[in-house]
Amino acid sequence: MPRTSTKENKSIYQIIREEKGLSREKASELLEYITPERLERIENSKFDAKPDEIMTMAEKYQAPQLCNHYCAHECAIGKHYVPEVQMKDLSQIVLEMLASLNSIQKSQARLIEITADGKIEAEEIDDFVTIQDELERISLSVETMQLWVEKKLASGNIDIDAYQEAKKKK
Repeated sequence: MPRTSTKENKSIYQIIREEKGLSREKASELLEYITPERLERIENSKFDAKPDEIMTMAEKYQAPQLCNHYCAHECAIGKHYVPEVQMKDLSQIVLEMLASLNSIQKSQARLIEITADGKIEAEEIDDFVTIQDELERISLSVETMQLWVEKKLASGNIDIDAYQEAKKKK
């Protein structure tokens, strides 16, 4: 059994590796081209990880949330455009999405009213921002569900062949 670090404020990369029960040496073997020393530097934020290293970790650790974390927190462009997605249970994802969809459905007429003329007047901005926030919650729910699916595919809890075949039919 590998030693477990007692360091506080561990990076997500270290947390996921330790959850998999891997020492840095064993993880390095699994990751193939990332040395234990480089892995330590990445985990301790002493060295910026490269996107391909994060992709490899996400794949080999079966942890697609690493890609989202990297994009939301470390990528210069992603920090501005990619929201952080938290792993949740499917039931929580669905309930949050349905609540947001119900809310936006109630605002549909107001959104049409605000945007019909192609401009947003000063007295419409508060309502528009409220609706926009709700749309962003829906978008985040969709991203959260996608991450959940990717995690289940990576772990084998969803049959990847059947999933891909169903996606082709759409």
